[in-house]
Amino acid sequence: KASLEDYEETVKKAKEAWKVWADIPAPKRGEIVRQIGDALRQKIKVLGSLVSLEMGKIFVEGVGEVQEYVDVCDYAVGLSRMIGGPILPSERPGHALIEQWNPVGLVGIITAFNFPVAVYGWNSAIAMICGNACLWKGAPTTSLVSVAVTKIIAKVLEDNKLPGAICSLVCGGADIGAAMAQDERMDLLSFTGSTKVGKQVALMVQERFGRSLLELGGNNAIIVFEDADLNLVIPSALFAAVGTAGQRCTTARRLFLHETIHDEVVAKLAKAYAQVRIGDPWDSDTLYGPLHTKEAVKMFLDAVEQAKQQGGSVDYGGKVINRPGNYVEPTIVTGLPHNAPIVHTETFVPILYVLKFKEEEEVFAWNNEVKQGLSSSIFTKDLGRIFRWLGPKGSDCGIVNVNIPTSGAEIGGAFGGEKHTGGGRESGSDSWKLYMRRST
Repeated sequence: KASLEDYEETVKKAKEAWKVWADIPAPKRGEIVRQIGDALRQKIKVLGSLVSLEMGKIFVEGVGEVQEYVDVCDYAVGLSRMIGGPILPSERPGHALIEQWNPVGLVGIITAFNFPVAVYGWNSAIAMICGNACLWKGAPTTSLVSVAVTKIIAKVLEDNKLPGAICSLVCGGADIGAAMAQDERMDLLSFTGSTKVGKQVALMVQERFGRSLLELGGNNAIIVFEDADLNLVIPSALFAAVGTAGQRCTTARRLFLHETIHDEVVAKLAKAYAQVRIGDPWDSDTLYGPLHTKEAVKMFLDAVEQAKQQGGSVDYGGKVINRPGNYVEPTIVTGLPHNAPIVHTETFVPILYVLKFKEEEEVFAWNNEVKQGLSSSIFTKDLGRIFRWLGPKGSDCGIVNVNIPTSGAEIGGAFGGEKHTGGGRESGSDSWKLYMRRST
């Protein structure tokens, strides 16, 4: 763990390194990011193993997460030759009106335990080609991953005769996070984590008129209409609810089923749940590993209890698995109303609340009634309904899916959500603008 003195020294080094980095032309910065992508490619399996070991996700997901960073590096290389602003017609003769984009300076990046590589990758690759230096604080429980990634990047920078401090790392807890939020030298603070902590971070940053980019909670719903292809629905709902043992911000937590298909889908889903291979995350046969911490196991048990007290019944799972490690059964709860307090609570565990609906209008409203607005999905073949879902009175989430699950995202699209999810966007589309300042 770093002390506040270590933090102070690191910020100074990062600020000095920025002066070197900002002078390098953007396409040349892109070339360095390309080399970082290649260095990660060479270490993808060992780094994926480390993610699996330290976080607890299955090995293929650990490797997939490093692959995301590699893919974002590729994306950023192309972007390094394309970022720019328009030259606009000036109303004054003999004048030019230009919108120029400049780097903000030092980007502070605070990431969560559940994606200890990818989230840093999305932020840092884009921040770097924009001309920023990065200061990373990873989750305290995945510090080995943070150190490994930083060493890989530092070697690339130093091999190119550049200061390693362009991508600095400070391992630490809430004290370091608070220092970053309050530090005026952080020109942008990107925070990924819970809504509760995100709100504290946002207020600290706002107090100094700083900039923040927030990626917070999600209470994501899948809506299944009577005309849906159930061969798509069952594996999609299973993966979205059970993948990463329910520890994704895009995990499906609410499954709305049209009343005519409710019982059939619940029966098929429970049967699919029974086939999930639970075991050691390093074992290639395993689909579902442990929760990250003992606290998460307690949160799981509390949520199951609350669901029962509020009128729900456990159709599948609901118990701790008797084996070493933080293993719990993936769980299906039925019979709750759409507005039950537990349904409106994002618990970072594999519990899926299955709810009945009658009409399109009511279920769209139920999708939108929770505080968070990250990801959402409908399953239907009705073209009119699809466009209503994508339109102004449809889903109010940042990610709006049709006939695919809520979890997962694409590099090219801006990732993030509305309302209590924080309103931030990372990576694709024009999210690079968040890492820069506009000069007109």
